[in-house]
Formats: sequence, C-alpha cells, structure tokens
Amino acid sequence: MVARYAYVTLAWLFLACVAVQVFLAGLGVFAGSQNFATHRDFGYTFGFLTVGMLIAAGVGRLGRRWIWFSALLIFLFALQSVFVGVRDTLPAVAALHPVNALAIFWVAQHVARGALSLVRNAAEAPAAAERLGVRP
Repeated sequence: MVARYAYVTLAWLFLACVAVQVFLAGLGVFAGSQNFATHRDFGYTFGFLTVGMLIAAGVGRLGRRWIWFSALLIFLFALQSVFVGVRDTLPAVAALHPVNALAIFWVAQHVARGALSLVRNAAEAPAAAERLGVRP
C-alpha cells in the first residue's frame, strides 16, 4: 500500500515539476538567456522522480500499465537531453525539444490523474468487502 501512495505522490510531484520547468524555459526566453541555466539544472534535478516512479510501480506490483508509463516517462525525459545535445549539428531535430516537452506533460498528467484510482480503489476495497460480508 505504501508503494501505491509513493507512486501517486511521485507522479503528481513530477507533473508539478514539469509545469515549473515550462515556466523556467519561459523565463529563459523572456527574462534573459542566462536563465536557461536554471531551466537546465532544474531538469537534471527532478529527473530522478521518474526512476522513483518505476521502482514504486514495481515494488507496489501496480501492473504492466504503470510500469510501462513510468518507463515511457524515463525515455521521454532522457530524450530531452538528446535533443539539446544535437542543437548545433541537427537543429531541426533539436527543435523537437519543446514538442517532446508537450508529450512529457501529457503522459505525466495522464499518469498522475490515473494513479489516483490506485489509491482510491485500494481504500474502497475493504469497505466493499465488509458490505458483502467478506473478510479480508
């Protein structure tokens, strides 16, 4: 049960960090390019949350769906650095960086919203069993 709560917490925290990361990118664009260092550094700081999600999904035996989504977020997150890394040699590929950020946000919000059902269903199961006269 602890792993389920950890997964939900990490998923929502990751989603919040993605929103902050978008703000930091905007700060780099509108308040001076020196602010891109903050955007970059913060991105490297919260990336570990995706690994935590994968571990929580495995330990909590949440199923293939949640493990797959966690792995997908790790992949998409790692891809962000690849896009930045090719900016000098393949600028058209590097331009996928903000598009991939949209994909990360979409997957992260889908996971965070969906993960709430993991906790809700687990919390409702004992009450439902009691109503049916089944002992857990």
